[in-house]
Amino acid sequence: MLYYLYEMQRLWAAPVQLMAEGAKVALNNPFNPWSHTPAGRIAGSAVDLVGHFTQRYGKPDWGIEATEINGKTVPLTIETAIERTYCDLIHFKRQSKRNDPKLLICAPLSGHFATLVRGTVEAMLPDHDVYVTDWRDCSMIPATENKFDLDDYIDYLVDFLHFLGPNTHVLAVCQPAVPALAATAIMSGWNDNCVPASLTMIGGPIDTRKSPTQVNKLAKEHDIEWFERNVVVDVPPPYPGAFRKVYPGFVQLTNFIAMNLDRHLASYHELFQHLVQGDDDAADRKRAFYEEYRAVMDLPAEFYLQTVKVVFQDHALPKGEMVHRWHPVLTENITDTALLCIEGELDDISGIGQTKAALDITPKLPDGMKEYHLQKGVGHYGVFNGGKWRREIAPKVKDFIRKHDRDLDAAREAAD
Repeated sequence: MLYYLYEMQRLWAAPVQLMAEGAKVALNNPFNPWSHTPAGRIAGSAVDLVGHFTQRYGKPDWGIEATEINGKTVPLTIETAIERTYCDLIHFKRQSKRNDPKLLICAPLSGHFATLVRGTVEAMLPDHDVYVTDWRDCSMIPATENKFDLDDYIDYLVDFLHFLGPNTHVLAVCQPAVPALAATAIMSGWNDNCVPASLTMIGGPIDTRKSPTQVNKLAKEHDIEWFERNVVVDVPPPYPGAFRKVYPGFVQLTNFIAMNLDRHLASYHELFQHLVQGDDDAADRKRAFYEEYRAVMDLPAEFYLQTVKVVFQDHALPKGEMVHRWHPVLTENITDTALLCIEGELDDISGIGQTKAALDITPKLPDGMKEYHLQKGVGHYGVFNGGKWRREIAPKVKDFIRKHDRDLDAAREAAD
């Protein structure tokens, strides 16, 4: 019923959106004398905001066609390296002969599309051969396909690492920190030569008992049956995934906005002021952020429920109780993958200490292969996107990767 109500609301908003777009064209037309008056600018800005607010946003384009290396623009193409039912492994292939470290960026499967890490990708492209997990919207996957849970997620990462081969570095943004650390532990236990050379975890819920946020508290307040009854729904027709059980992206988005309603209202007020004042650049930046932020997708119900249970309720990984395919996931097996944990001072999704916990549950990893960085003045989004990410965090990640790159180590030893 929840999904049907959402669709009814969307259908109701469609004509409102069309009327707002038409009014915006008329009111902002430079040949309309009223558009140059204060009242006209206010009216035009108001309908612009209504049109933006009622618009439904699908999967955004990556919009990355080139990167800059040593002051030169280098074109690139986005290619699909591996195609799976729930995720494509995409490659940002640079037209360059550089032999830079391979980097697998694990985008979160948490309601937003992988393009949410666009800023992460852009910052790493000049110095790395970048691959990204590009997750698919479950409303578009037929219910006849196999189900997908947290165990499958780990299997995907192991497969991708085997495809990329030895000396691959991994960067996990938020939710993937748990499956990425689990995959590393599993492969370490196998003595797999494709185990990551380094794993960087940004704002990840490794141990949500530390500095619990509202998200963590909600997961603990209800049993798993409550989540199954109240937030898991069937996809309605005519979506290709009709009758598939999902955790809808619009529910996740609603929860995130409700957590910081005052901040979002203030942000939309700023957008309105930019429009009234004719500050197009500032308005475009603010609009682009919300177009990305409001573009959401549905998650497989079995993945969502297992994640809530294993990660947020049982804390299975930090307690040494996590099981994958009937085998224990033992982080103590990690002995040769360097770990970097990054947290944001103002993160209200993953509290301080939750990601750093990975360093405490890997006792056999030498201290010289462990690093931690707490970024002042940033929240959850700012720890992997934005100015402080580009200027302060990304350089630390790049230095860490090069410090622990096995090919570069071999080259240094040969030079010595």
